[in-house]
Amino acid sequence: MLQIFINTLPFFALITLGYGAARFGLFSRDATVHLTKFVFYFALSAMLFKFSSNLALKEILEWDFMTAYLLGSLAVYAITASIARFRGQSFDIAVIEAQCSVIGNMGWMGLAMIPILLGEQSISYVIMVLIVDLMIFGPLIVILLVGYREGRLGLKVLQTIGIGLTKNPLVVSISTGLAWAAFEIPVPDLLNSFMTILGGASTPGALFAIGASMAFAARGQLSTPFYLATNKLLIHPLAVGVTSVLLFGIDPFAAAVMISCAAMPVAGNVYMIANHYEVPSERISIAILISTTASILSISAIVGLVTRLYT
Repeated sequence: MLQIFINTLPFFALITLGYGAARFGLFSRDATVHLTKFVFYFALSAMLFKFSSNLALKEILEWDFMTAYLLGSLAVYAITASIARFRGQSFDIAVIEAQCSVIGNMGWMGLAMIPILLGEQSISYVIMVLIVDLMIFGPLIVILLVGYREGRLGLKVLQTIGIGLTKNPLVVSISTGLAWAAFEIPVPDLLNSFMTILGGASTPGALFAIGASMAFAARGQLSTPFYLATNKLLIHPLAVGVTSVLLFGIDPFAAAVMISCAAMPVAGNVYMIANHYEVPSERISIAILISTTASILSISAIVGLVTRLYT
């Protein structure tokens, strides 16, 4: 476990570097926005295409694995939303808190860290988790928010979701890579080299941007953010661990990767969704800050534990 912790330190050092640069005025909020766009639209998309296009399709789509992750996540989602409603929160806040509890920073931290911590054989499983997050939970939050507000699920909502998916570079890069793999098209060396160079910028760029954005996070009441951070860092990994190991009997290594993926801190896109649909987002901003900071220890502990138990 100590070795896992040591291996994670360079990742969190990059986050700390970004935080320090923004905190001391060397990296502005606008610069953080532009760096985020570069990573999101270019570097991370290149990495995802490179990974998915170079894998055999049967290695990417394992339905038992994806179902186990989905069911464990949905259980946490439903319970979190129910607790929020019991606490007297509005429907909008309840589903945002539920989204916060199951959507981790997979595209930025998970894709960067897990293949290094658990080996390149984990890449296909990481992509499967990303597919579930992007293709199921991404549309789900829009359907719930817009459907509830309008009282029905109309064609306009579905059209909005469809357009949103086609404009999401992560969805496009994974889909293109899957199609490439499905047709077993050889990836030209020149394209592979280009994607390797561009994708190589995703890890340092993403982690630096995460740290910088944390410097601009809101400050305020802590009880709900602590609760949401606990959900994401501990309850979500536990839930998918139960479904993968006890219900589906997933391969031990695959289960270890799934649990490690679920241990990632709250994703920044939950905050962006809350802002876009005018749902109070301060608690989400603080939950991202708390969960990312706490994950320095929690990720090391969970990855070390599952590595010892399942691999």
